[in-house]
Amino acid sequence: MINIGIIGAGRIGRVHGESISKFVPNAKVKAIADPFLNDNTIAWANALGITETYTDYKKILADKDIQAVLICASTDMHSPLSIEAIQAGKHVFCEKPIDHDVNKIKEVLDVVNASGLKYQVGFNRRFDHNFRAIKEAVASGKIGKQQIIKVTSRDPEAPPIEYVKVSGGIFLDMTIHDFDMVRYLSGSEVTEVFAVGSVTVDPAIGEAGDIDTAVITLKLANGATAVIDNCRKAVYGYDQRAEVFGTKGAIAISNDSNSNAVFSGEEGVVAEKPMYFFLERYMMAYAHEVKSFVDAIENDTETEVNANDGLQPVLIGLAAKKSVQEGRPVTIKEIADEYNL
Repeated sequence: MINIGIIGAGRIGRVHGESISKFVPNAKVKAIADPFLNDNTIAWANALGITETYTDYKKILADKDIQAVLICASTDMHSPLSIEAIQAGKHVFCEKPIDHDVNKIKEVLDVVNASGLKYQVGFNRRFDHNFRAIKEAVASGKIGKQQIIKVTSRDPEAPPIEYVKVSGGIFLDMTIHDFDMVRYLSGSEVTEVFAVGSVTVDPAIGEAGDIDTAVITLKLANGATAVIDNCRKAVYGYDQRAEVFGTKGAIAISNDSNSNAVFSGEEGVVAEKPMYFFLERYMMAYAHEVKSFVDAIENDTETEVNANDGLQPVLIGLAAKKSVQEGRPVTIKEIADEYNL
């Protein structure tokens, strides 16, 4: 049994707390810490059997009975907490991104590589049943040589403007999942990025210096081309689809819905809308990713999403951002060279 401490009791911290208690039998949340801990959070934690609740996360790092830490704090705390937890001898699961600053990610990589401890980044979509089905088909050679990869990712509504201002921009906040998905599905690295974007949802997003709608084309080292389309708002719900096309065929996934019931009547044929947002769509994926992390600790195997997997999508995101700003294709090497990678 692996004892876990969760740092951060916001939305994602609660998701992990609940999923571990229900679906990860070889792990137990021993403690949770949040500087804004209140009676409501304490009651929630106690209901899950988590009796140790702190405002100071250092109490988790000092607890010798806790082997692993889940970092679910605000993004600006991900890299410093990662380093501090590793130095305290804890295995670390860190929500994405490790950081928006590549130099800070490099610091985490150095500490992780020297530690011998497990480190996993929270790209939960890799653990979704639909995306895994594509990955397995591609890896088995069923679709042949990859030619085109398509990923569609559209949110049901735009985030608050205050969030947009500190999010790092659409490419490092939203599209980062899709950059990771292209790497995951293809098993190949991105070499060049060309992105175009606009503001079609909310003018305030543009005033905050961001875009809310984008199409990104990526060249891959294996010769395939990937296309991602994003929008911060789709009126019909959370749109998550993907396809890999190759020389032997294609494999695609559609959206999950609460049922596959279709009503046919005089006025037309109606199916259910997609699940509304990521908590509904990916709840089991959150459980599966932590289960994978715990298994890696118990079996002393590599984590399925390592620190380098946390770095690469950030490099791609920075290339996409530069591409939009300068109106040209940008290579990943160009971005990597800026940081002596």
